[in-house]
Amino acid sequence: MGAGKTTVGRHLARLTGRTFHDSDHEVESRTGVRVTTIFEIEGENRFREREKAVIAELMQRDGIVLATGGGAVLDPDNRAALKAGGTVIYLRATIDDLLIRTAHDKSRPLLQTGDPRAKLEALFAVRDPLYREIADVVVDTSRQNVGVLVQRLLAKLKETPES
Repeated sequence: MGAGKTTVGRHLARLTGRTFHDSDHEVESRTGVRVTTIFEIEGENRFREREKAVIAELMQRDGIVLATGGGAVLDPDNRAALKAGGTVIYLRATIDDLLIRTAHDKSRPLLQTGDPRAKLEALFAVRDPLYREIADVVVDTSRQNVGVLVQRLLAKLKETPES
């Protein structure tokens, strides 16, 4: 959450001639409401079910770059689909950078809490090992220009046989 998946994904798709998809945006498009509204009305579990269906469908397509929501890796089926579907890139950032990037963003329902740092630390503790489990490439996004980051990522992808 806040690592730059959507921003980097859009740039990467444009530079590689692939179609970009964001699973959160796809859920919003299909439901007609924002993710925050789904969380408020239906809860996180129902959102995760919708997210899982979208990821399963998108992973059947060729020639895409997919940015998932930060919690997508919590579901074992999502991890399996992502791993089987192509090269998985883990954009990793420090808690301090994530706090700065998400400080004024009200569209992140899990961070609407009295202690966003503690929430990010808890989320990171659970999610980081899951991302590492399926990642073909890990890239630190902390304090980097998006253009430079994408160029570094493209260089790493050239070294990865599956890309």
